[in-house]
Amino acid sequence: MAHIDDPQTQKANLEYIRNSMNEPLLEKEHELNLARRWRDHEDEKALHELVKSYTRLVISVASRFRNYGLPMGDLIQEGNIGLMQAASRFDPERDVRFSTYATWWIRSCIQDYILRNWSIVRTGTTAAQKSLFFNLRRLRSKIESREEAEGLTDDSRKEIADELNVKVKDVETMEGRLSGNDHSLNARIGEDGEDEWQTMLSDEGPTPEEVTLNVVDSETRSKWLNKALSELSDREQKIIRDRHLGHDVVTLEALGNELGVSKERVRQLEQRAMEKLKTSIVDFVDDQNNLFIEE
Repeated sequence: MAHIDDPQTQKANLEYIRNSMNEPLLEKEHELNLARRWRDHEDEKALHELVKSYTRLVISVASRFRNYGLPMGDLIQEGNIGLMQAASRFDPERDVRFSTYATWWIRSCIQDYILRNWSIVRTGTTAAQKSLFFNLRRLRSKIESREEAEGLTDDSRKEIADELNVKVKDVETMEGRLSGNDHSLNARIGEDGEDEWQTMLSDEGPTPEEVTLNVVDSETRSKWLNKALSELSDREQKIIRDRHLGHDVVTLEALGNELGVSKERVRQLEQRAMEKLKTSIVDFVDDQNNLFIEE
């Protein structure tokens, strides 16, 4: 679903673009001088002039990504962040024009913004997935033009996967992602429909009746267990509670040290206590199938 700016925002964006395109270009020596003044003396006036002169570069890069359905103003703002990052890291002694260096930072910030906002579902964060996201359309268009056919074949998907160094399955997944957009579950079904898409979703959870029955059954089983435990000795109850009914299972050795017996003796007592529990609970229940919870 494309995000469209309101008319007032569109007007402000056009004015910003027009002003940026009217900024004078910098000569190489003046550009390097501005960069040195900012690097060596933190001259904010020099930084401002340097950055302002290259906002046209931000607009140029942002325009290449305008077909992803995000507001042009937002793309420009993200590009400006990249421009500022480039200015703070630029080394004027490397005999490279600032525009060449800044382009990478501008494009990176814009691409990261698109990946975060193009869909509510995470698109991918690895370098290979980013490359697939931003190159699949171009490569698909190239292949379709060459083969004079619409859509990708298995061979063409493999060709794209080999070129971008990703799996064919990743190409298929991204192809499906790019073929559709996010839709609100509150959207109406049909132009004149009254129902929303969310009304068509099935609830696979338990029904209120099942929840109530499960609660009652759990309470009943708890009563059986507590009654059976009461028939054990204090030492046997402690072993069962520490070994089976607590959040953290106490080891046989730790229990042996606490009770003053060997680890093997604790194991024997535990086994005997479990047999007593089973016998007692079976005596309480007429239908033994009630002891088990159906999945």
